[in-house]
Amino acid sequence: MAKIVAVCRSEQKGTRKKAVAEGVLKEDYGLVGDAHADCCTHRQVSLLALESIDKVKSMGFEVGPGDFAENLTTQGLELSSLPPGTRMSVGKDVLLEVSQIGKKCHSGCAIYQEIGECVMPREGIFARVIHGGRVRAGDRIKLGETDSRK
Repeated sequence: MAKIVAVCRSEQKGTRKKAVAEGVLKEDYGLVGDAHADCCTHRQVSLLALESIDKVKSMGFEVGPGDFAENLTTQGLELSSLPPGTRMSVGKDVLLEVSQIGKKCHSGCAIYQEIGECVMPREGIFARVIHGGRVRAGDRIKLGETDSRK
């Protein structure tokens, strides 16, 4: 079963994000209170799999959810294999649509400066918020949904 492991946000760009108990994803905007949220971009929410974070941990680095500046840390889903346009429901209300796989890494990000390695450019994904709502650790993720409220 695919699920959310952590919901993370930061007040500034280029920094690690901190896990919060619960977040609100706003339609066509992103995670409320996060520096990366923006109505005018296709990269409203970032996702990274715990399995990707574990790869870096296995190299001897102390990293965890939010350290790669992702908003949603997932488990049980190979995110980088999802093509743009894939829809996924999260919890009871949220509907996301994959908008981009990976990104060009900038050497200025906090994790790259600290350890010289970042999996987000290769294995992270971005999504637009089609339908907003509350999201928290433990929420189930279902692929191919058209409306998460069904």
